[in-house]
Order: sequence, then C-alpha cells, then structure tokens
Amino acid sequence: MRISLKWLKDYVALPASVDELASRLTMAGLEIEAIDQPARALEGVVVAQIAASDKHPNADKLSVTKIDWGGGAALQVVCGAKNYKVGDKVPLATVGTKLPNGVEIKQAALRGVESAGMLCSSKELGLSDESSGLLILPADAKVGQPIAQALGLDDVIFTVNVTPNRADALSHLGIAREISTLFDVPLTKPTPRLAESSTRASTKIAIRIEDAERCWRYAARVIEGVTVKPSPQWMQDRLKAAGMRGINNLVDITNYVLLEYGQPLHAFDLDRIGGAQIVVRTAKGGETLTTLDGKERQLQADDLLICDKDTPLVLAGVMGGASSEVTEKTTRVLLECACFQPTTVRRSAKRHALHTESSHRFERGTDINVIPEVLDRTAALIVELAGGTVLEGRVDAYPAPKPPRQVTLRTQKVADVLGVTVPGAECHRILTRLGFTKVSGDEQVATFAVPTVRVDVSIEEDLVEEIARVRGFDAIPEALPRGLSELEPERPAMRVERLLRAAMAGQGVDEVVNYSFVSPAELAAFSAGKDAIAVSNPLSVEQSVMRTTLFPSLVQNVLRASRHQTQGVRFYEWARSYRPDESGGQGTVPVAKETLELAGVLWGMRHGTRTWTSKDAEADYFDARAVVESALEALHIDGVTAETFESPWYHPRSATVLRKGQKVLGTLGELHPRVMKKLDAPPGIVLFQLDVEALQSVAVLVPQARPLSKFPAVLRDLAVVVAAEMQSEAVRQVILEVGQPLVEDAQVFDVYAGHQVGTGRKNLAFALRYRSPERTLTDAEVTEAHTKIVAEVTRRLGGALRT
Repeated sequence: MRISLKWLKDYVALPASVDELASRLTMAGLEIEAIDQPARALEGVVVAQIAASDKHPNADKLSVTKIDWGGGAALQVVCGAKNYKVGDKVPLATVGTKLPNGVEIKQAALRGVESAGMLCSSKELGLSDESSGLLILPADAKVGQPIAQALGLDDVIFTVNVTPNRADALSHLGIAREISTLFDVPLTKPTPRLAESSTRASTKIAIRIEDAERCWRYAARVIEGVTVKPSPQWMQDRLKAAGMRGINNLVDITNYVLLEYGQPLHAFDLDRIGGAQIVVRTAKGGETLTTLDGKERQLQADDLLICDKDTPLVLAGVMGGASSEVTEKTTRVLLECACFQPTTVRRSAKRHALHTESSHRFERGTDINVIPEVLDRTAALIVELAGGTVLEGRVDAYPAPKPPRQVTLRTQKVADVLGVTVPGAECHRILTRLGFTKVSGDEQVATFAVPTVRVDVSIEEDLVEEIARVRGFDAIPEALPRGLSELEPERPAMRVERLLRAAMAGQGVDEVVNYSFVSPAELAAFSAGKDAIAVSNPLSVEQSVMRTTLFPSLVQNVLRASRHQTQGVRFYEWARSYRPDESGGQGTVPVAKETLELAGVLWGMRHGTRTWTSKDAEADYFDARAVVESALEALHIDGVTAETFESPWYHPRSATVLRKGQKVLGTLGELHPRVMKKLDAPPGIVLFQLDVEALQSVAVLVPQARPLSKFPAVLRDLAVVVAAEMQSEAVRQVILEVGQPLVEDAQVFDVYAGHQVGTGRKNLAFALRYRSPERTLTDAEVTEAHTKIVAEVTRRLGGALRT
C-alpha cells in the first residue's frame, strides 16, 4: 500500500527524519518496502515564465527565448518546441541539473547562440512516456518555485507491506494511529460538519438485507443537486500519490475516503435505481452483471449482490455495476457504505478474478462501527466539492449489532511471554493509545474492549503482541537460554518411532510421504470407502476423501514407479488413517478418529534391480514378513503369532494377521487380484501395515539382558506331516509349549508337499534347540522331551512323525 507523508501530516505530527519513521514502523510490524521521493529527481528544475521569444538566426526549427526564472537576471535559453506562447509558465532545468533520464544540463552554444538551461517536457521530467512539446503549467504557478512543489510532487511515498491480519493499517488514518502511538503524539481525525435539509433520506430510498449472515450492516446517505466535474488538483495529487487516477469529483471523493479510513464505499446515481430501494441478496439462477470494467459476468448462487427492486447493481464488496454508475448527468447521489462477511467477498473476488481496492479490504475485515462517520465525511466532501444538499439522517440497516470484543490482560502474562517485566501502567497506556478501552480491573489484571477496527485481536496473546511491538522488540533484553541440569528422557512414542524408522532403513525400505486425501474410487477398490470422511473443499475429485487406510497411496506410488521403468520398490509410510468418530463434532471432540500406522509395500526385483547372483528373484510375501519381523525385533516384541484371516484387499493364500495375545498388531499379505484389476496395478505387490499404538503398548523399550548359558545346546530335527492348510506357526507354538523348559527355540527350515506325504498333506521340518540353564542335558532327557513333543503334535494337530 502506498502512503503519502504529506497526507499523513493532516492527522499527526511526523518526525523530522524519514528514515527514523520508516525504521520505527518496520519494527512495529508495518514493513516499509520502498521509499519514493520524486522531488529528489527534479532538484534544479523550477517554474519559469517565457518573457520573449525570437527565431534562431541560424536554425529554422529553433527559437531563442528570454526566461524569467525568479533567480535574478533573465536567462537566454534555446528551445525547439513550438507549443508555447510568450507569457506561458514552463519547467526550466537550470545549469547543473541532472534530469531523470540522465541528461546533465550544461551552458552551451547551440548553433552559435548561448543557452543557459533547458525548457522541459513532461517526458524529460519523467512524468510521462510521451509528450508533444513543453509542459505548460497553470497560470497561477509561482515563478521560481521548485517544479516538484508546483506539481504536487514534494512528497515522500512509503510502500507499506501490510500483513493480512492488519486490516486496520490499510489506510492513512490507520498508519497515522500507529505513528501517534509509536511517537506519543496526538492524533487528529477529520470532524465532518453537515447542514442537512428537512427532507428525510428514508423517503427517497429503502434498504432491505435478505442475507444478514453475509451482509452485517448496510447504510446510506442521499445528496441532491450535485454537479459532476473534475476534482480539485490537491485531491488528484493525493490519489495519484496513492496509486489511483482521478475520474470525477464524486468517484474521486469515494476513493479518497477509502484511502483515508480504509472503508470502501460506493456512489450510485439515485435516479438509475429501480423502485427506490436497495436489496442485499444472493444471486439468482441465470443472472448477469456488467461491472464497471465493461465485462459481463455470469453470477453464481454464492455471489452476494446489491440490487434495486429487480436487477443486480453491484457485486458486493468487489466492484460496482455499469447500470447505476454516476455520469456527468448525475444530480442525485445515493452514497452507500457497508460491512460484509470477509469469506463471502473473498470467494466472489476469486471466482470472478477481480482483485480491487474494495475487495482487498473487505476480505481482511473492516470496521463495522465507523460506517456512520465515513458516510458523514464523504457527504461533507461532496457538498464542498460538488455542491448539493444532504438529506436528513442516514438509512441504516443493522440487523444484529456487534458489541466490541472484550479481552482480559494479565501483567504477569506479558512478563511470561516477553521475558521482561512491563509495568501494568505502561501496558494500559500503550493499549489506550491504540484505541483499546479499559472496561474493568487494575494494573495486574484488566479487561479491555477491543476497537472494532482491530479485527485481528481476540485473545490475550494478541494484546501482548501489541505491547511488544509498540515498545520495540529491541527493548526485550538479550539472554541465553537457561541450561538444563539433565536432559529430559526420550518419550516412549518418540523412541518407538526412532526404532521403527531405523528398522525400515535397515531393511532397505525407503520412506514416502503422501497426501491424506485420496479419491473415492481408490478406497472403493480396497472396499474401504464406506466410512470415508469427505473433504468439504477438495482440491480435486482425486483428493476428495480422507483415507481410511494408507494402502491406496502406496499402490499409487508403485504405479508411478512402474511407469518410469523402475524394476523394484520397497516403500513405507508413517502416517495416520481417518475414520468417523461416533462422538466426533461434539464440543472439542474431532470429527475423525485418527490411527497412526506404519504401512509398507514391496514390489518387483528383491534388490531393486537384476543381479547376476539372483537374476529373477522378486519380492514376495516372505520379504514383507522379514521386514515386519525386523520391526517387531527392534521393539523387543516376542510371542507374536501369525494367523490367516479374511480380507477384502489381501490374497486369501497369504492374508496374515499378527497378534500378541488378543491384541492385533498388524496385517500383511499379497494384494488381491481383484484390487489389482480395479487399480490397473502390476502383479506381485505385497503390503503390510502395523498399528503403532498397539506396538507401543507391548514394546519392551528398556531391553533386559540375559547372561549367556554356560552349558551346550543339543540340536534335534523334527519332521511332521500335517494338513496342508495348517499354519507352521501353530505347530511351532505346540512345540515350544510342550517342550518347556528345555526347548529354547524352534524354527522351520523346510516345507514339502508331494505324493510322498499324500494328497492334502505337507511336511514341516523344524530345527529344535534344547538347552538347560543349570546343567548339561543328557541324551535321555532330550529324547524324552522330543518324544513328548511328537505325541502332543500328533494328538492336538493330527500330525504324524515322518520317517
């Protein structure tokens, strides 16, 4: 935003140093991005009057002029322009001046005639891109006056980077309020005085708000008998300094007050408003509006409009319509000022690709209580510069008055947040200068009413921030952080995460990060879309629901990798899945129940590429099982059983659920062919998922060391024939149970199915390790335990010893 220091002087006394002012504002949170001082580029250029002009003796296209420049004897200047006459006042660049285009003026002889200076065009002064001759100045310009003053360019312009939360600073009065507080000087606001007629404004216009949730307040004044003409030069100069161009006095006045107060407003031609009424409503189907930029816009049902009895007049908060704009024939003006819901304006502005001075302010929030003052100020300026009569009263539709917010401040809280003690009296003085009003309390604890212009202040920390930035962040003493005598122990959740990530890295599994949003079709392929939570404002259909499982994202990772001719992938993701919470949305309970998961996918070549040692080895179920077991081992979780189960996304032959007791730790298996087909996924995908919370509940995070046995182990093999559908883990658990306390471990080392063991049967070969912690086992003891194991496997599982 461009701020004129010359304009600011109307409201507040400025410090002598421009740099000091810029520094203080920047440190207070209003960054000065640039400082423009146009007068510096025009130093040495003054107002001069042409006293005489004669033809050049040696050049037909040149003239020799006598110039009164207010600095002593008249100067002789050679000029090539023809658009002047004797008595005109023009810019004179004196000898030694360096113009904005880089030309340095020197005394020289032009075709044998001495010339002491240069008469300038607007282009040569850097004021325009083109010119057809000298810049002819107004007749009342003072000879000898610096040209910057004569043209209203004796100003300093700050370009202020106003952050989105500081809507109160989007005006000259807002910046003046900051300066008043920072430098402890008085703030002088305009005091409009109106002479109203006896006719009430309410007899000329009626206002009805149909959507009070989007339009919080709408007020208007009526001025009759106005004359549309150019606005005075001082107003045009101020608008130009702020980056606006002059149009006519009525439009310029509304723009001027917008820049002054930060409150947008609009002037209608009252005679062009149908039915003498204003209706604030949303758009109807098929309605269009031609805006002031000449474009016809197709309106949507979510657009808020300002309408007359029948037709739309304004896209509320964004841009006016051409059908009711003021023209040179306008004599009666309806001046309106409103306060709209910020999100409504932002959506309309974005939808129609319109970013205007009005929408920029309405999107951030405007002061609902300044509307009457703004209307009076604007009406007073219209009477002053356009004539006319202000009708009595304002027509003000304010369905639900909004009282100022109240926030309590504790002096101790200020000290806790800033790390420095600020006296309560100083806190109160700063807040009072910023417009906050003390409602109750003392210096230790006080409640303040927040000025309605400060839409960004709602909690105690906001008040602390105001105190900190006004006092200056450099007022906070430098201090080293306090050292701790001992480090805080690692939290269990962090330790579990660290160990699991290390286990994944150790297995060569790379982490991926995916969006938590997926498409309904992807979840449907996994039969997991029934409870999916829809996103209210999705970026696209492909990201319109929250994922109930991480698998769709991981399969998409495989798809993208395969399209790039990757020969194998090993990915994992540490993220949350989301399902509806039955009590969600009540009070502070979140809508979704979030489950932290570690999920992974393996596909393609086991080592990521083909090698001469394992030319065609592809990742399979057992590779995924090895990754999962390494994760369990990292957390020192033992006694885990693996069982088959029915799953909509695992192949029936490999769907495995992992349990410790009755607690489910996770699942793994090959991707079901049905899901592969729906997702157009390549074959051979293996998936696993682990519930992190369940793992943490059974993890042994402080390992328990056991001494090595002094006695040797006895190794025996056991081959049993069981039903083909029986899991080897079931047999292993019987062996470990029956063989206690002598059986130290049992591992499958071979599986055989063929005609030698019969149809529907398979042979499982186990390597058993016997050991006693107290003595060396005898052969008889081992044989006795071995025989007992064979008998129990036969009895419980229907197995038979293979001979």
